[in-house]
Amino acid sequence: MTLLVTVFAAIASTVAWYKGAPEDNMAVKPLCFMFWGASLMWFVDACFEYAELKAEYFNPAPADMLNDLFLGLSVIALALIIWIVILLVKDPQGKVRKSLFKKD
Repeated sequence: MTLLVTVFAAIASTVAWYKGAPEDNMAVKPLCFMFWGASLMWFVDACFEYAELKAEYFNPAPADMLNDLFLGLSVIALALIIWIVILLVKDPQGKVRKSLFKKD
């Protein structure tokens, strides 16, 4: 379930990055790397777990699936928080800088 959730997030972020590729105004590129890295990590984990469990791998308990879903959503939330911090620090459109140094 973690693999599935992070792959969908990776695909969505890649589509968002591709739509604004030349400019990358929202700095989506680091978000894509985080999601694809997480997807690769969960894929390797799934391969090793399948090698250990064989056919039982495809019959997880509902509680295990729910735990995996929460873990996948937590990974996505953490990546989004990191992306927001990167976005605020880089400030590609200069909006944070304008609001901080605005003189009334």
